[in-house]
Amino acid sequence: MNPTSEDELSDILRAASVPVVVRGGGTRMIGKPGPGEVLSTAGLSGVTLYEPGALTLVARAGTPLLEVEDALAKEGQRLPFEPVDMRALLGREGVPSVGGMVAANASGPRRVQAGACRDSLIGVRFVDGAGTVIKNGGRVMKNVTGYDLVKLMAGSWGTLGVLSECSFKLLPVPEAEATLLSAEMTPEAAVEVMSRALGTPFEVNGAARSIDGRVALRIEGFAEQIRYRRAALMEALGGEWELLERDASRELWREIRDVTAFAGREGDVWRVSVRPSDAPALVARADCPVQMDWGGGLLWLLCEEGRDLRGDLGALNGHATLIRGAEATRARLPAFQPEPAPVAAIAAGLRRQFDPRGVLNAGMMG
Repeated sequence: MNPTSEDELSDILRAASVPVVVRGGGTRMIGKPGPGEVLSTAGLSGVTLYEPGALTLVARAGTPLLEVEDALAKEGQRLPFEPVDMRALLGREGVPSVGGMVAANASGPRRVQAGACRDSLIGVRFVDGAGTVIKNGGRVMKNVTGYDLVKLMAGSWGTLGVLSECSFKLLPVPEAEATLLSAEMTPEAAVEVMSRALGTPFEVNGAARSIDGRVALRIEGFAEQIRYRRAALMEALGGEWELLERDASRELWREIRDVTAFAGREGDVWRVSVRPSDAPALVARADCPVQMDWGGGLLWLLCEEGRDLRGDLGALNGHATLIRGAEATRARLPAFQPEPAPVAAIAAGLRRQFDPRGVLNAGMMG
């Protein structure tokens, strides 16, 4: 099924008698393998509105993300949340799409300062499981009453509706960036340093620890400001720091964003969100290669195939998601963290409201 308009998408879902598997660029397919006929959004493509002066862009859901980024780059602008590209990590072909990015709430290292994808999303159009076209939000940020469907659709993985159009607020690309790179640190020391750095007034917008134990801290802004802020940050933190600038800094953060350290390596990949203060103890219990991001609040772990990491970690004040695993493992283990009963009841109620027949990505988040 390959609709080329919102009306066609609505007709397809209204007439659906079997489950559908929603697919954008096919680069973020995680979760439990489910039955159904593939519904591609690739035909819903194109930037429908771009107003550089208003820092606003509207694009159809199937629009390749590269097309959007190229258009923004010509005007010296960007999406604030640095969306992760999972192709190398998952061994996927294809091209990331706008709708897939939103459905996954794909957010990179800059989330510690700029927020997640959902925080830059200001409007959506989508078709629910009954074929009804729904619009929420618009081209400017404003207060919302009732359901905030814009935020609800980000991270819903196509289980509440099929996105047809998304609107974003944008930011200018800074003039310069610099990264401070430490020597090897323990997880405890790394979290302490990253927390201190993020708590300074020097606007650190990236704080990560690589699998070899080195801490990276990024600052962006005007070139003159960067020189002052990096010197002040090094003085505040103490110790020895290597300086990366321009392409070297950008390449390092692309590798951190896309978790390329685990690409092509055997094993399952888990993504765990926790309080930074809990991260060192969790890393010790997991006992496997780990990359820290978001100041220690996001952990990427490479584990042996088939391991139930969530079960091994026990009670977790956070979320553990199976990002990459063999089909048998994904069929055996739920990809997403099981929800507490009250939250699960709310989620089930929302799915009944927006997809009463259960045709959208059935079982994916089960």
